[in-house]
Amino acid sequence: MTTSLLTATGLRKIYSGTPALDGADFAIRAGETVAVMGPSGSGKSTLLHCLAGIVPPDEGTITYEGRELSAMSDGERSALRRSRFGFVFQFGQLVPELTCVENVALPLRLTGLGRREAERAARPWLERLEVDDVAHHRPGEISGGQGQRVAVARALATTPRVIFADEPTGALDSLNGERVMELLTAAARETSAAVVLVTHEARVAAYADREIVVRDGRTRSLEPAS
Repeated sequence: MTTSLLTATGLRKIYSGTPALDGADFAIRAGETVAVMGPSGSGKSTLLHCLAGIVPPDEGTITYEGRELSAMSDGERSALRRSRFGFVFQFGQLVPELTCVENVALPLRLTGLGRREAERAARPWLERLEVDDVAHHRPGEISGGQGQRVAVARALATTPRVIFADEPTGALDSLNGERVMELLTAAARETSAAVVLVTHEARVAAYADREIVVRDGRTRSLEPAS
């Protein structure tokens, strides 16, 4: 079996005396898509935030490419999120004042690229996600499905090793949701990116290679999704 790219062992996270995670484990390999499922309040999003280095666990270890996140400085973890991790959220969270191409170019700008170079690099991702025709529109001028495709393009722009997708289709109808998942998983396979997919929808989880269920802060692996 290929060595895991991102691994978590024995994660515990407590908020106001209540465990959000209570001994959760996780592992994902490069190029693999893993669906994280479970009821509301089960700890799915907390697990994602810990894996991405956004929230530190109270106990347990998280290792990315053989190095523990807790051993990294705040600056190193921030750099990791800018360049090696990509993020897709339920409502896209595009910057409303920027055009779509500027939104996709934003993470590239944060890595130090100039505006023209970053936007030039962003255009192929808009084309791949089938939204190049709205490149110069602002988020308020496009549909929800188009906006989520732009958000996926932004997540992929830095060619990340891991994409964290938190309910990426939750605000979309079934047709747009399926197209977003098709494009996201296809692009991830082409770039060998791992995808951590948090969802409560079985039809979305079906795009994953396997599923993990979170319940009461603990994880349980299921058979590979068909």
